[in-house]
Amino acid sequence: MIQLDGTYECKLDSKGRLPMPSALLKQLESISSEPFVIKRSVFEGCLEIHPMYKWNEMMQQLSKLNRFVKKNNDFIRMYTSGLKIVQLDTTNRLLITKDLIEFSGLSKEVVINCSLDIMEVWDKSRYEQSVNLNNVDFASLAEDVMGNIGDE
Repeated sequence: MIQLDGTYECKLDSKGRLPMPSALLKQLESISSEPFVIKRSVFEGCLEIHPMYKWNEMMQQLSKLNRFVKKNNDFIRMYTSGLKIVQLDTTNRLLITKDLIEFSGLSKEVVINCSLDIMEVWDKSRYEQSVNLNNVDFASLAEDVMGNIGDE
């Protein structure tokens, strides 16, 4: 298991190749030869990159859903929509396909934001809007999410 930390600004090339920053590659060292899953985010207009071992854990959970329940089937289809399995190339880049670039509105300037064991890939301007503290009462959010963590 890995813990990914940091936010990195990168440049997406005209062919959709995303170079992995060296500091992030060091964190991925133990799994960099493994494939990754890149997919649409559920909640945001960004992409998520999952290490394969983490993705397999998620698929184990999804496989427990009853496929004869329509909402389960709909969820699985939507959750995996646009999913691609990718691998770092010889120069440590990941290829992002056109459909995923269009979904996430990626331009040349992108941000990779590490979130526990997932990497989010954002268009830089969208990322800046999403973390704009003027739009969110972060103190209240922190209290709601983390305030009772020791009480469980």
